[in-house]
Amino acid sequence: MDREKKKERHFDYVLLCLVILLVLFGLLFLYSTSAYNGRVKFHDAGYYFKKQLFATSLGLLGMYLVSCMDYHMLVRFAPFFYVVSLLLSLAVLLFGDEYNGSRRWLSLGPFSFQPSEFAKVAVILLLTCVIEKGKEQKQGMLQMAGTMALLLPIVGLVGTNNLSTAIIILGIGVILIFVSNPRYLPFVGIGVSGILFIGIFLSMASYRLERLAIWQNPEAYEKGFQTIQGLYAIGSGGIFGKGLGNSLQKLGFVPEAQNDMIFSIVCEETGLVGACLLILLFGLLIWRLMVIATHAKDLCGALIGAGIMGHMAMQVILNISVVTNTIPNTGITLPFVSYGGTSVLFLLGEMGLALSVSRYEEP
Repeated sequence: MDREKKKERHFDYVLLCLVILLVLFGLLFLYSTSAYNGRVKFHDAGYYFKKQLFATSLGLLGMYLVSCMDYHMLVRFAPFFYVVSLLLSLAVLLFGDEYNGSRRWLSLGPFSFQPSEFAKVAVILLLTCVIEKGKEQKQGMLQMAGTMALLLPIVGLVGTNNLSTAIIILGIGVILIFVSNPRYLPFVGIGVSGILFIGIFLSMASYRLERLAIWQNPEAYEKGFQTIQGLYAIGSGGIFGKGLGNSLQKLGFVPEAQNDMIFSIVCEETGLVGACLLILLFGLLIWRLMVIATHAKDLCGALIGAGIMGHMAMQVILNISVVTNTIPNTGITLPFVSYGGTSVLFLLGEMGLALSVSRYEEP
């Protein structure tokens, strides 16, 4: 047998079990959190749950199909995926639907989706493709800057209405370049450039600067109501919580509780214990993605695993930080738990990619 041929093995069942647990946890708490809003707005307590269940079912099917593919084939199509993400993001600016003051959605008949979620996956694949093709070249500052420059078009389009996702995309870029480069000093320059870039974006819209002021003193602003009510929910949960379904803050006090602020309802209903268990599940998921990246057969698999791990870690940290008012409100969802069909669909697609990487090892 040729020793250079890749050896296929079974899925990483630890990762698969963690994903299933998070999906079930998310559906359970989504129903608990959204039943009131669904009943008031649509006269159906299960309205949000049904839509999320449908998207999750599609996502699980997609996860299985992607996990059965050779990830190298997907990387070869990375430039095409990236161009599609650019076109979709441009379409959002021109024809997108506005919701709560943000234009982030495209409608296709009865369905709507957020192209920014697809952009995250496209960026992971694109950078994997670019870095792998240039692995024989010396990775100096100019090469790293050139690689990051590839992200500027999508960051500019997405960041116009969704700064938090733009920051995540930039973060994915930094993580993948860091993983592929043994030198540390150039990342100081990249970090300074990133801070300047974010500062420019913040100054381009007054509402972003207003969010900084609300973060510092939420009681002084009407828009700080959501943050204050979320903190009330966290504090009232205590150690063991009020019990599943017994939250008071979800009854209209925390606006759109099933979205970005769902972690506060988790804290209210299950207390510190439930919140820590959920964070532990996320921590184990991130650890498993790190293991997959570390034991990947080649640089391509390692970069995909690292990119998915970085995306997951950043999104979890940003969401929980916002809910606890550690950082200003950014409008980012909690993976697998917050309501959002597009989000769960592409997150499960990423998990399929990670499972695909885990199927191969050095012979």
